Order: sequence, then structure tokens, then C-alpha cells
Amino acid sequence: MNFIIFGGSGFIGTHLIKLLKAEVVKEGDQIYDLDIVMPGEEGVVPGIVEKIEGVNYIRLDVRRKIDFEFTPTKDDIIFNLAAVHRTPGHPDKEYFQTNILGAERVTEFAEKYGINKILFTSSIAPYGAAEQLKKETTLPMPNTPYGISKLVAEKIHTIWQVKDSDNRELTIVRPGVVYGKGEHGNFTRLYWGIRKRYFFYTGRRDTIKACIYVKELVRFMKYRMIDNDFKGTDIFNCTFEPAYTIEQICDTICYATGMDRHIPLVNGKLLMGTAKVVGPLGGKKVGIHPDRVKKLMISTNISGEKLKNCGYQFHYTFEESVRDWYKDCDEEGLN
Repeated sequence: MNFIIFGGSGFIGTHLIKLLKAEVVKEGDQIYDLDIVMPGEEGVVPGIVEKIEGVNYIRLDVRRKIDFEFTPTKDDIIFNLAAVHRTPGHPDKEYFQTNILGAERVTEFAEKYGINKILFTSSIAPYGAAEQLKKETTLPMPNTPYGISKLVAEKIHTIWQVKDSDNRELTIVRPGVVYGKGEHGNFTRLYWGIRKRYFFYTGRRDTIKACIYVKELVRFMKYRMIDNDFKGTDIFNCTFEPAYTIEQICDTICYATGMDRHIPLVNGKLLMGTAKVVGPLGGKKVGIHPDRVKKLMISTNISGEKLKNCGYQFHYTFEESVRDWYKDCDEEGLN
């Protein structure tokens, strides 16, 4: 049996590989990490530097025809994690090139080798930025190149599934903010901003920020693709239910890591005005950029009710997940 992971060298892929190695892989099974970069190289999430023993690492660009040497089996599973995702951060064209062409190439590869199980990691970005609660049945209204490209990629995978609907299994996951060791993204910046006393609430404390722990996310991937068999296509928002406010997130991070901090509230209009001046001068590097300020001020109000009620048992509460991450970092910080 082959576990074929496109984009496996990054944050989520590394945690998935570790879980598969620890709990799933049997003698004769093979794990393939197919990525344009390898662990430890520039372009991979900082902190993920080691190759994992027993994994087949193959440099591959999903924008081009996919082929490599392996022996297919009837039980093979594809995890498609490959994406250009950081936003803002890339020219618009790059989101479409990688996310749409990548979906086409991966599904062509699956069709060629008769692989009937794919898990596609999408995003909550297809919903668009708005305060209203979003469920899996909510009409997607993406308003960024990233969100548009991810929605198109979802449709490409769905078309692949319906071509042989009696045999093919497709799970699409739409994670909220994914955090954990090796993330070096939103939650890492948040922790260090609180610790160094330069984080403040932007205009409000009740902004909802849907999120999920990376170890929980990959466990759900395992639950869907390995512990269960099904036919058809299903979509899951992957977030805690209910989603937490930014104040609840900050309070929990402080409590779980032993910090005592007062976080001030700053006028949102004043901050946005400052970002519009500082942003073009390099404010993106320190987070003072209009796009990032706007993201902080608008809720990602995503329902995780379907995930909560699907039979999957969460392994961590939010507080437990932060404590586990802190422990993984030798209780020296969150990285």
C-alpha cells in the first residue's frame, strides 16, 4: 500500500507523515513525499529540517505532468496538500498556477494509476471574508485569488470523483487556522507578540478566529481515509466547535504557557490608517499591512458542527493542544 503525499515537506505534511509512521504503516507499505522542496531547504516552513527515516522523498512540481517510479496497489491513498497559500505574500498568478494546475495534475495521476481515494486540503478562504457563520452548505463567495483558486481546485477534484462515483472516495477538508510545532505563522506570531508585549487587539476583542491543532487535523485525515470506507465526495470544515474569539485564544495561550499579560485594545480605524502609510514601506514584515490588519478585524466564523458530529473523537481540547505544543517546544516558547 502506498501513501502518496503531494506537498508533504511542509508543516501539515510533516505531521501527517509522523502520524502515519507511528500508527499506520505496516511492513511493505510505502510513504512518498512529493514536493518541489525537500525538508531543510529554503521555502519549507522553518523548523522542519529533518528527513524522516523510511520515507521516499521525491522532488516534483505539481504544475507539471506527474510521474515517478512506484508499484501501484488497489489500496493506495493520495493526500493532496500541495498549494501556494500564504496570503498576502504571492503574486495573484502564483495561486492559480499552483493550486489549479496542481489539482489537474494530481487527479490525472490518480486516474492513470487507478487510485480511488484522495483527500484534498482546501481552505476556509472559498467562503470569503464576512462575519456570518459559514457551514459546508454555505454558498462559497471567495474574494481573494487564493480563495478563488482553492474553490476551483475543489471542483476539479469533485469532477474526478464523479467520473467513477461508484468507486472513488474524495474528502475535502477546509481547515481554519492550523497551529502547532513548525507552524511559524499566525499563532506563532501571536504568541511572541503577546510575550514581547507588542500584540494588541485591533478594534475589538470578540473577533472569531476558527482554528484547529495540526495534530488533530492529521488525525482526522487518518480517520477519514484509513479508518473508514465510503463512496462519494464529502466536505468538512476542520475547526473547533464552537470557534473561539481572539480574546479566548489569547487568554488560553497565556494560561497554558504561564504568561501574565494585559493586552490593550487599539482603535481599528487608527490602526488601519497607520497600516496604509506603513504598509508600502515594508510594514508586511512586522504585520502592519492593510491586508493583515483587515484579516485581524474580520471574523473567520466557521462552523465545526459537522466535524463534531461525524463520529470522530477529538484528542485535544484547545487548552490541551496549546500545552502539548508548548511541551513539544521544551516549554521554551511556541515555534
